[in-house]
Amino acid sequence: MSRRPAHPARTVTAAAAALAAVGALTAAAAPAAAHGRPPARHVLLLSVDGLHQSDLAWYVARHPRSALARLTGAGVEYTHAATTNPSDSFPGMVGQLTGGDPGTTGVYYDDTYNSALLPAGTTTCAGAKPGAEVDLTEDLDKNQDSLDAGQGLSGLPGSILQMTGAPAALLDPSKLPVDPKTCRPVYPHSYLRVNTVFEVARAAGLRTAWSDKHAAYDILNGPSGKGVQDLFTPEINSKAIGYSAGDWTKDNAATEQYDGYKAQAVLNEIDGYDHGRAHKGGTPAVFGMNFQSVSTAQKLPTSDGLTGGYQAKGQPGPLVVRNLDFVDRQVGLFLAELRKRHLAGSTTVILSAKHGQSPTDPKALTRIDDGPLLDGLNAAWKAAHPGSGDLVAHAVDDDAMLLWLTDRSQAAADFAKAYLLTQSGTGNDIDGKAKPFSTSGLKTVYAGAAAARYFHARPGDSRVPDLVGVTQYGVVYTGGKSKIAEHGGAHADDLDVPLVVSGAATPHGVRVAAGVHTTQIAPTILRLLGLDPRDLDAVRTEHTPALPVR
Repeated sequence: MSRRPAHPARTVTAAAAALAAVGALTAAAAPAAAHGRPPARHVLLLSVDGLHQSDLAWYVARHPRSALARLTGAGVEYTHAATTNPSDSFPGMVGQLTGGDPGTTGVYYDDTYNSALLPAGTTTCAGAKPGAEVDLTEDLDKNQDSLDAGQGLSGLPGSILQMTGAPAALLDPSKLPVDPKTCRPVYPHSYLRVNTVFEVARAAGLRTAWSDKHAAYDILNGPSGKGVQDLFTPEINSKAIGYSAGDWTKDNAATEQYDGYKAQAVLNEIDGYDHGRAHKGGTPAVFGMNFQSVSTAQKLPTSDGLTGGYQAKGQPGPLVVRNLDFVDRQVGLFLAELRKRHLAGSTTVILSAKHGQSPTDPKALTRIDDGPLLDGLNAAWKAAHPGSGDLVAHAVDDDAMLLWLTDRSQAAADFAKAYLLTQSGTGNDIDGKAKPFSTSGLKTVYAGAAAARYFHARPGDSRVPDLVGVTQYGVVYTGGKSKIAEHGGAHADDLDVPLVVSGAATPHGVRVAAGVHTTQIAPTILRLLGLDPRDLDAVRTEHTPALPVR
């Protein structure tokens, strides 16, 4: 028996008419403030890591009275939204809050390489050889084993809301790459090439807040270092107190508990306090959080007695379903609190995801240990070039392959491409059984200048990978059997994320089938607040339009 929501979504034709009636938002449009009151006073951005548009549609169809159904029904749902490529957390989140793709922002992954910077710990810069890892993970924390990243709070985890809202102070400067010009550490916020929504809002005198998973999300402060007034970043990869599995991602119940701290921070901010409810400064104009629990439910084979991942192509398994329920409850709490505080009529909620997760078809999974592939590449290079060192300076392989090379010539990149496309071997499938692979698990390889063009970057840019491998569907690079999905790649399962704009200043029940991009969230936020999207560097560079919300 099929059920329909109380306010069925209009078709794209009706949606287009509704949007045209009030005028689509574009980055070139004049700021709303110039015409009077801005459409919204607050924008709450929620990013659910791993969530696909298909997951949202599946859940809403089966739970028409859920908070997620109410959210989508009270706004505009973009059914063909794509996140950044690479589809990793850092470029994904940075894209949503700057309006730019990696080729513009300079942020390709959470762990990359820069051929122009000096290695972490360099103190004598004159004559030092450039080339440095740029790590934006828990490794930068003063204490990566602690939920507070090394702040030294007592009573953890219960005291975590007392964590500082200025996490840059919790980063160990000796672990940061060094700028050869100044011989000083490069903090995440100064590594970003463009400004952020938070900086534009601050310049307009508006309040800002955000909650995320690493202290390195200092990057969202933007080049000024001052964009986010209240940045709450409990360390997700710290030891999960009270759980035996390891960090907060290894047991899904632990991830839900972890996400609960950030959700409480958002509720406190809705009430007009800082994340820890210690000081009252008013509800932020731009604020929000990321959820991790759906992502870990997609990756873990089992947790808490439930099977992770998907039962069949696009059909969530029991652990993923439990976490969709969890996210739904948190969204319901946010919506209820907005109503309680009489903010529902002045707040726009945006729901999306930094990335998806691949594969959603368990039968397609092929786990490949990338270690022997890279070792073999280095050995082949040294055999062909006697006296040379390793060719691979840095590699990031999840469900894509990104390589930075010690020799950045086109010939070296072509050598790496040719080698990888001739390698075959045996990985393992969803059941851990042997499964053969060919061409290193790769479908397409872009090398040298082609890799730069792939990301719309300048060839020779110090940050762009020298080789990008698009994997065959289902390939996940891992040395073990504890992971059944990953992200970072260019498959639909990686890129196709939900995008909903709901609440103040939006029509109800509109579904837009035209393709959009999550980078359009940034100019949309500013437009909703009556600010000029052209104040964002990446919007001017890429001509990123705001979403058609009004």
